[in-house]
Amino acid sequence: MDPLLVITNSEAGTADQVRLDVALAILRESASVEVAATRNPGELDGVLHRAGSRRIVVAGGDGSLHAVVAALHRRHELTGKTLALLPLGTGNDFARGTGIPLEIEDAARLVLDGEPRPVDLIVDETGEIVVNNVHVGAGAQASRKGHKWKHRLGSVGVGKLNLGKLGYPIGALLAAVNPPSHRWRIELDGRVVMDVDQPVLMVAVGNGASVGGGTELNPEADPESGQLDVMIALAVSPTAKVGYALHLARGEHHERNDVLYLRGREVSVSGEEFWVSADGEIYGPERSRTWRLEAAAYDMVLPRS
Repeated sequence: MDPLLVITNSEAGTADQVRLDVALAILRESASVEVAATRNPGELDGVLHRAGSRRIVVAGGDGSLHAVVAALHRRHELTGKTLALLPLGTGNDFARGTGIPLEIEDAARLVLDGEPRPVDLIVDETGEIVVNNVHVGAGAQASRKGHKWKHRLGSVGVGKLNLGKLGYPIGALLAAVNPPSHRWRIELDGRVVMDVDQPVLMVAVGNGASVGGGTELNPEADPESGQLDVMIALAVSPTAKVGYALHLARGEHHERNDVLYLRGREVSVSGEEFWVSADGEIYGPERSRTWRLEAAAYDMVLPRS
């Protein structure tokens, strides 16, 4: 077994440390393991600088995975790297979408026995990356509201029964009370699929399927597909907004008549100001943004097919 470099957040809580210790005990039965705890991008860069050819194991949630992939991409060291994931976060949407077990013992065994396979990456025109999903409009508003509810409910239940996964649907319902519609020009692979004459509720670009701890915003997205899944919601009337949110909670919104579900390799949104939620991080306001697919950008250890 190749030596492992396990990167974790030095500010992780006690519960995460207990789970990490369980995983490390399993890993050390079969491999040489170094653990590096980082708390900021500078420390992360220092750890990656001495990673060498070791397999990098990210111990954390979607934010931790995003930080490591972004740093490697920025250092032009992502190509040819093999990463693995020990899900310690509350959302773990990338893990959910790729079949990486949420139970820490099973995830550790997958690090040792899984199959490295190439996965895609989303990159915008500024060079910023998205590992899982990026969305604009009401979805970003839902993320801001849902973040609070996810943490409130995260202490209720255990494991897969944890109610924190309801945070995003609750945020979507709250956002549906009075979300603004937007007038944007949306292009997919250079073709205009929506123009400013049609109001839009939100746009989601998926490399992975779910956001907010299990809400399937782009239900058919697959990071091994070589394509982006693009969901455009046109549910702008009061009743349509509520209906859309309810269907979203069941993962059925993409079947609605007021939703376009498309695939391609590059999508652009421009027009009225919008906020962006990329892998759970919110930024903006923006007036134009383009995201393109970088196919097979790096290898991730996944369950054997």
